[in-house]
Amino acid sequence: MAYDPGNIFAKILRGELPAHRVYEDDRALAFLDIMPRSTGHALVIPKAAARNLLDVAPDDLAYVAQVAQRIARAQVKAFDADGISVHQFNETAGGQVVFHLHVHVIPRFEGVDLLPPQSKMEAPEVLAENAARLKAALEN
Repeated sequence: MAYDPGNIFAKILRGELPAHRVYEDDRALAFLDIMPRSTGHALVIPKAAARNLLDVAPDDLAYVAQVAQRIARAQVKAFDADGISVHQFNETAGGQVVFHLHVHVIPRFEGVDLLPPQSKMEAPEVLAENAARLKAALEN
């Protein structure tokens, strides 16, 4: 299937929709999920148009993985996470909902289950605070 430049993440990349951005460079963007499964749940996406793992250029995929690792390390610092889960879904049958390659980087805490997917919209002020904490951790 073809890449749709009208998808929500493409609109975020173009600045047409807001996002709590925590990291950005010329190749990738990381921002907080508005329906987080855990405190500090972030998404990492390539700036290149790629529907998912099946069509992304290998170099772009490798770069997204590098940024995801940076985000994960910062999440451990910022939120005192006990671990990290990394999720990536491809096509509808694989659980993909937004058809722009994205990697979920989710802080985990001992004894705390993840919220179900798309179950709770987080308050903007909470997202802003979590974004500030994560940005600060990325700078150190």
